[in-house]
Amino acid sequence: MKEQKILDYLQGYLTPRRKALFEQVLAQRTDYLTVVAQDVYQLHNTSAVVRSCDVFGIQNIHVIEERIPRRIDKEIAMGAQKWVDINRYSSTTDCVKSLRAKGYQIVATSPHKDSQLLEDFDISKPAALFFGTEKDGLSDEILNEADATIKIPMVGFTESLNISVSAAIILQSLTTKLRNSDIPWEFTEEEKNRIRMDWTRKTVKNSEEIIEHFLNQ
Repeated sequence: MKEQKILDYLQGYLTPRRKALFEQVLAQRTDYLTVVAQDVYQLHNTSAVVRSCDVFGIQNIHVIEERIPRRIDKEIAMGAQKWVDINRYSSTTDCVKSLRAKGYQIVATSPHKDSQLLEDFDISKPAALFFGTEKDGLSDEILNEADATIKIPMVGFTESLNISVSAAIILQSLTTKLRNSDIPWEFTEEEKNRIRMDWTRKTVKNSEEIIEHFLNQ
């Protein structure tokens, strides 16, 4: 109840248009699918994946920085890092363990022959979609741990796509399939309130001071 009162008060500082936009975007947000970027070398690629997550309604991205610690390039992400939750890991093992504990199947993306075609992938279980480095792809650890491996159908001479392009194609395909299904992919109202609070704090200038003033009234 206290948290709801704080949220209601803080959202009073938002314009009606901004509040309506929050609700419109939040209605399409999901955690049923999540994205993992493993040791991606090119900074702009990870940043572009963050942007794709926002565009296609994926709330959480997990970034493994076991060998290549990076930061998100705000110019490439174009503000998307404000609206998407970025979870960082220094260990691939810890990331996989955490996602399995949350009920996700581990899904590797790879153009190899034995991979399942994207269009045939079964979305009946929550999935963590793993994307690897530009040069080497995913690590053997991920490929061995994977419950499924998927690939984008390609008919040209080129055998692979840039990670940010691959992520966009896969997310567009799977989120469309998900929203056309009977699977309950939406956030609960409690989960939505957590995100509303986070977005509102990031939008309202001096939000912490405003909250402190409200609590001391």
